[in-house]
Amino acid sequence: MWLLTLTLLLAASLVGAAEVVVVAHRDAPEDSVEPSRLLDFYTGDIRQWEDGTRVVVFDLKEKGETRERFFEYIGKSSSRMRTIWLKRMLSGEGDPPEALADEEEMVRRIATTPGAVGFTKREFVNDSVKVLVSIESGSE
Repeated sequence: MWLLTLTLLLAASLVGAAEVVVVAHRDAPEDSVEPSRLLDFYTGDIRQWEDGTRVVVFDLKEKGETRERFFEYIGKSSSRMRTIWLKRMLSGEGDPPEALADEEEMVRRIATTPGAVGFTKREFVNDSVKVLVSIESGSE
C-alpha cells in the first residue's frame, strides 16, 4: 500500500513540474544559449544576436511557475529583474520587455517577430519557433 502511495505522489510531482523551454524566432542565428547570455538579453546588456539582428525579448504578465523557473535559470528573481528594468527605464537606457498575456501568445509573437526570444512550457511549442534551451526541474 505504501509503495502505491509513494508512486502516486511521485507521478503527481512530475506532472506538476512541466518542462520550461527558451524559444526564439525560427531564423535566430543561434541554436542554443547560455543562462548568462539570456540574462544579458533580458537586462538589455546585449541588444543584438551574433549576426547583428536586434534581440526582442518577451516576458509573461502573470506570475507563475513558468516565469519563476525561467528567472531562476538566468540567476535573478522576477522582483530583481523588475528593479533592473525600472532603473534602465528611469535612466533612459531602455524599456522592460513586453509582457504578454499567456504562453500561447508568447509562442505566436516569437514566431512572427524576427530576433524574438522568450520562454514557455514545452507543451505550447510548435514548429513555428526554435527551442534554444530546455529548463528541467532542478536545473537552476
